[in-house]
Amino acid sequence: MNENVRVYVPGRREPKVVAIGGGHGLSTMLRGLKKHTRNITAIVTVADDGGGSGMLREDLGMLPPGDIRNCILALANTEPTMQKLLNYRFTEGSLAGQSFGNLFLAAMNGISGSFDEAVHRMGDVLAITGRVLPVTNQDVHLEAEFANGSRCLGESKIFYAKKVNDCRIKQVRLVPEHPKALPESLEAIRDADLIVMGPGSLYTSIIPNFLVDGISEAVAASRALKIFVMNIMTQDGESDGYTGADHVQALLRHALPGIVDVCIANNAPVSEEVLAPYRQEGVEPLRLERAAIEAMGIEVREYPLATGHRYIRHDSFALAKALMEVYREKLTMDN
Repeated sequence: MNENVRVYVPGRREPKVVAIGGGHGLSTMLRGLKKHTRNITAIVTVADDGGGSGMLREDLGMLPPGDIRNCILALANTEPTMQKLLNYRFTEGSLAGQSFGNLFLAAMNGISGSFDEAVHRMGDVLAITGRVLPVTNQDVHLEAEFANGSRCLGESKIFYAKKVNDCRIKQVRLVPEHPKALPESLEAIRDADLIVMGPGSLYTSIIPNFLVDGISEAVAASRALKIFVMNIMTQDGESDGYTGADHVQALLRHALPGIVDVCIANNAPVSEEVLAPYRQEGVEPLRLERAAIEAMGIEVREYPLATGHRYIRHDSFALAKALMEVYREKLTMDN
């Protein structure tokens, strides 16, 4: 699908969509969703403490801007030059590796009364479709507990800690625990027609949102259709050896029953040539375990969603089309 082509249907109400997650998976999905509806609310984790975001978090005492920036840019309606400017990363000096988009949001945070206000203002400047919300305004860090009982504090350290411990992540928690959700996030969930979780890193992008007070309860209580988008591949240092059913079980264990109605998964084959470098790192295509997911009372739908000649990713527009297809089918059945 041409990225500039919108597929709104005249006379049809555009669904209110809430997308929950973080990282590149969420922004990839948003890029496709904005072609189908203008009523999008992205609720984004703020537990990141690595890379350029971690530097700004430590230096300026602000919440991490990286995932928020990616979502804003995915929903932005700006000239190509502005997109390039915001994606530009400095290559020299003390700013080496830092994104101009992160600095833009940091400056906006400096002239705003709160981080969510800064995010809102940046969205206005870039004329985004929908809105982007941090899941909380509180300063939180992510802690992982492994199956052997050891713990690791800091989202950016979990990958390496898992390698050292060589066992599965048992659970993650936020420090401090029970931060308050942004009221606008809870309101968006209550008003949603469709709630989408993922794709993205299970323990560091998706689950942290459900550890914020009120999010799990709001999603469980919502009458919206709730879809969990499965990753295409396992993730080295996070979900090694996991099946699709393992992903669902981990999400439900950290959240509440009733937050997933449907799982959407990829069924497009990936060539061995593209898979070869992934296999060297112990990363494999995600094995779904469809029967185990359905035994939890969750419907499974499969679509050809994978794309990429070098890196395996979700196709933004194929994923958005699949989400809308499932939503429209459920809407027809309910009526």
